[in-house]
Amino acid sequence: MNATIAPWLEPTWQRLGEALRTGRLHHALLIAGPAGLGKRALAEALVAAALCQQRTDAGACGVCRACRLLAAGTHPDRAHVSFAERDDGKLRSELTIEQIRTLSARLALSSQFGGLQLAIIEPAEAMNVSAANALLKTLEEPASDTIMILVADQAARLPATIRSRCQRIDVALPPGRQALAWLRAQGLGEAAAAQALAAAAGNPGLALAWSGDGRLELGAACAGDLAALAGGRATAMQVAERWAADRPADRLWFAAVLADEEAQRLALGERGRFGLTAIDEIPKLAAWFAKANQARRLLDTPLRPELVLLEVLRAWPAAGQGERRF
Repeated sequence: MNATIAPWLEPTWQRLGEALRTGRLHHALLIAGPAGLGKRALAEALVAAALCQQRTDAGACGVCRACRLLAAGTHPDRAHVSFAERDDGKLRSELTIEQIRTLSARLALSSQFGGLQLAIIEPAEAMNVSAANALLKTLEEPASDTIMILVADQAARLPATIRSRCQRIDVALPPGRQALAWLRAQGLGEAAAAQALAAAAGNPGLALAWSGDGRLELGAACAGDLAALAGGRATAMQVAERWAADRPADRLWFAAVLADEEAQRLALGERGRFGLTAIDEIPKLAAWFAKANQARRLLDTPLRPELVLLEVLRAWPAAGQGERRF
């Protein structure tokens, strides 16, 4: 197996490799699933294998001229569309029609190596409406010997017309045992791996990233804030202002995970971490879980983050379970 591919992606990698070897690879692939599971590495490994001049069953050889050009970022038959830099040096927040038109014009030309031309578009869901419409025209009339690979963390945000013209490859969370083994292979101790994986809701890629950047401590702080809200020691406004000032999307992620864990405790007949005791609170927690995830998406809009957070925190089912209700 290609060394860059996570073990839980091995079956998918084998299927893609077989399709490539037999010339049955679809002209448009949509690799979809949560961030942190290796989707982009899978796409890059497929591109490398497709362009390699001495491809093996394991993938690209890494030493031929095509592989060397790809490693240097100068292979003429590989294209990549992602966030472009603005005049002020910051990255744009969407993929534009100009980028897609430039890509389509490039793919309309003949391959310089006489083989396939491949393009990766990621995150595909960041295309604006005009860009998506431009890509749709290309997907409807694909050039020969071209393969487009769309990588999306939130595939549902892509237009249905785009999704219907792609072969979808869904990447799901691996079994917990496999995820823990992978984390230990990356150098995490058993206890640290288990803690990080639980905080990342079973996502090993996020668990590895978070174990080294302080976000696990952020998760603990979020638990403290929700407990204070439940116990009447803080208001929803106070928590909203605190969360809005520092990584609000990450805080909402941890809050959603905590709501799910609370529901699981109640389902087992245990007392909830935040003071809930009745099993009929589970539907409320499920609704709040969905509300928190929706709020994460709203943070990408022009809405003021503290107002987005205030609305979801006011709906926290455990609010006021302790000293007083707000």
